[in-house]
Amino acid sequence: MTPPGPHGNGPQLGRAPRSATAPCLRTHRAGPSRPLAGSPGLPVSHDSAPQPLTARPGHALAGELKPPGDKSISHRAMIFGLLSIGETRVEGLLEGDDVLRTVEAARALGATITREGEGRWRVVGTGIGGLQDPADVLDFGNAGTGSRLMMGVVGGQPVTATFDGDASLRKRPMRRILDPLLQMGARVVSEAEGGRVPLTIKGPPEGIPIRYELPVASAQIKSAVLLAGLNAPGVTTVIEKAASRDHTERMLRLFGAEVRVEPHGEGGHGRSIALTGQPTLRGTEVIVPADPSSAAFPLVAALIVPGSEVTLRGVMMNPLRTGLITTLIEMGADIERLDEREEGGETVADLRVRASRLHGIDVPAERAPSMIDEYPVLAVAAAFAEGTTRMNGLHELRVKESDRLAAVAAGLAENGVDHVIEGDDLIVTGTGAAARGGGTVETYLDHRIAMAFLVMGMASENPVTVDDGAMIATSFPTFRPTMAALGAEIVEGANR
Repeated sequence: MTPPGPHGNGPQLGRAPRSATAPCLRTHRAGPSRPLAGSPGLPVSHDSAPQPLTARPGHALAGELKPPGDKSISHRAMIFGLLSIGETRVEGLLEGDDVLRTVEAARALGATITREGEGRWRVVGTGIGGLQDPADVLDFGNAGTGSRLMMGVVGGQPVTATFDGDASLRKRPMRRILDPLLQMGARVVSEAEGGRVPLTIKGPPEGIPIRYELPVASAQIKSAVLLAGLNAPGVTTVIEKAASRDHTERMLRLFGAEVRVEPHGEGGHGRSIALTGQPTLRGTEVIVPADPSSAAFPLVAALIVPGSEVTLRGVMMNPLRTGLITTLIEMGADIERLDEREEGGETVADLRVRASRLHGIDVPAERAPSMIDEYPVLAVAAAFAEGTTRMNGLHELRVKESDRLAAVAAGLAENGVDHVIEGDDLIVTGTGAAARGGGTVETYLDHRIAMAFLVMGMASENPVTVDDGAMIATSFPTFRPTMAALGAEIVEGANR
């Protein structure tokens, strides 16, 4: 077994002090807003009073911006920093609430983490096998990615940790993460009904390597298994029928692990990912590119607000994340890639986006893994396109921060957009003109629903209100000022 890291048997560094009123598993509830220790002071907004926002149609959008750092890579940078020996330096970290929850969890598990400036962080890890039992519940708020990936970490290490989150996270399924972890030697000590949080996981002294075929295309399940496999002797293999985001595989290599990726299945759409367990991960530098999922909102806004031209700087162009761009170009979008380059192990480019006349298309189901977070804003783009856009195979939208498929359909209905759900397909019919708008959209504590329908309000005939914009802070804390700098009008309160 890989020897414990420097914090494994010595002084426990970076542990947050236990509060005198720290809740136990049975009584833990997401509490009032508070800044996270060592964070830039961003509020924990998902449990605060609703904050309605209204977007009003106005002038053309113009200018350039750097979207926030990619959330997927930001989570993983902190997790791999925790599991490494030595120092990891991160540039461009997304400082939204979701990622800051992962920061706090990594601290609680033994990492020493300091913020050195905007988006600049330093992590001194424990090494594989050197984690400590956290002194308190790991409260992930609304962070599905952070919680599920960290379950993989804990499920493969000799530690015990309790996971919890806000009302939205407590509704989200965790069983498909837990099932492979149980095969690898982890034990679920306690759990809420249906394998949901709050739950407590006890990891094994040494994991069991397995060969695991994913039941669905999911980067979160794949990553949890690979992270658990880091403390397992031998080779842990994950088989996916359709390729999902490969950030974990890329980052494993960046930190020094041996990973083999090969095509799998008919047509080469699937992949086999084999990880050699018990490596010594070494701290390194991680440059976080701009998040294509966050860039999607100003991008679509520029396409549907007449006369707009916007440039998005440094957006990640990983082919497993660019499904939305591919789809929009097929719909007639004027999107130009400029200065394509490599940064931090990922391809990035600047995107010049001009207002375009869009038309409906059929979006294949196999594209879903590369754009799963972008369907809400794609549905908004489809509402302004001429003809019918059919988005196929959206089952995974039902188990995101909300049932996004139902939430998107309800938002479209509220704003007079012709649509229908057939099984797991969403069909939107636009007229090629501005949507009617004028509705109030229930966000269900989902940041992407909120931003998508605020984008609709920027181009519709009438303003669009979302019932709560507080959750936008989880992934795009500067959304309002960023869009305002381009010329959009988003105001507090409901439409009057």
